[in-house]
This record gives sequence, C-alpha cells and structure tokens, in this order.
Amino acid sequence: MEMAGYKAVVEGLLFATGDDGLSIKQMVNILQLDEKTIAHILEELQFDYEHTERGITLMESNRTYHLTTKPEHSIYYQRLLESPHVSKLSQAALETLAIIAYQQPITRTEIEEIRGVKSDRPVQTLVSRSLIEEKGRKEGVGRPIMYGTSKDFLTYFGLKSIDELPPLPEEVTDIDVEQDADLFFQKFKEQENDDEKN
Repeated sequence: MEMAGYKAVVEGLLFATGDDGLSIKQMVNILQLDEKTIAHILEELQFDYEHTERGITLMESNRTYHLTTKPEHSIYYQRLLESPHVSKLSQAALETLAIIAYQQPITRTEIEEIRGVKSDRPVQTLVSRSLIEEKGRKEGVGRPIMYGTSKDFLTYFGLKSIDELPPLPEEVTDIDVEQDADLFFQKFKEQENDDEKN
C-alpha cells in the first residue's frame, strides 16, 4: 500500500475510535509500520487539516491522537445542538439513557457491558443535551466517571421524579433493564413522530 493509502487508513481509524483515539504504539500494531512512519503519516494529516479548508483537526493528548472539530467553528455546533431538527434522540442514545436511568450511578464501561457496544458517543450526546451528568467517580483503577440523570432529564420526559419511571421486575437481567426501559422511552419517540405529522 502506498503512503497515501496508509494515511487514509489512519484517518479512518481515528474517526472510528472517536474520543478514545489511538496511540502511536497502537497504530504500529494495527498497521504493522514502524513508529517513524506512523509519526510521518500523522504529521501529513496534521498539515492537511491545518492548511486546507477542513472542518476537523488532529489533536494529541497524553500521547493519544484523535480527531476533533475546530474551536473556531464552535458557534455553529452550538446552533446545531439548539436547532429543532436535532431535538430527537437516536436509538443508541435512548438505549444508553434508559440504562443510566435505571442503573445510576453507572460508568461508561458498565453501560458498554450491558449494551455490548461502545457507548462513548451516546454518552457524549446525552451529556451535551444535559440529560445526564457526572455523579462522582467510582473507586478503583482509573476512578472512572459515574453518570446519572439530571433535572433536565425529568423535564424532557415530563417526570416529577425518577421514581415515576416504570417499575422493573424484582429479578431482572441487564437485557431486561434495557428492554423494559426501551418500552418506556418508545412512547416519547412515538409522540415526537405524531408532533411532526400535526
């Protein structure tokens, strides 16, 4: 594969890993290239993002690289979040919100264990919409952030308190939690669809 091809692969890998990003060591293992070559590819990507009209840029934090939007465009992202056409939550965000609502406080890793897929983006979405918030950190390795629902969550779903969530059976599995909560949130999705038709 030519260098341009590897550059495209690196870009795709960084996009796929989202906020987790990748270290040079991880890229070496994945691409089977030496560190010097990987560093050169990253330099070329950085140059591309900085010297062309691109909407994203390459960031490095704690020796981990990831793609992010440019700070100078932040006003437009704020408008996007506030615009009506993005008011609906995706299925992934609803599933994640349901798990958090019933299992709070809960870490992202625990959410991913229940959903079976990476959940960093749904969690980010919910935080940006102020539907969930940090509830402290869990004791243990890395002291991961624990999440719980916010006051905005109650307002969004018309609840007076978290106690108004439908009760779950006494003996439930993680899958039960997700399925039962999905039934509850489904009515809100249906309501949004009805509102669009009217």
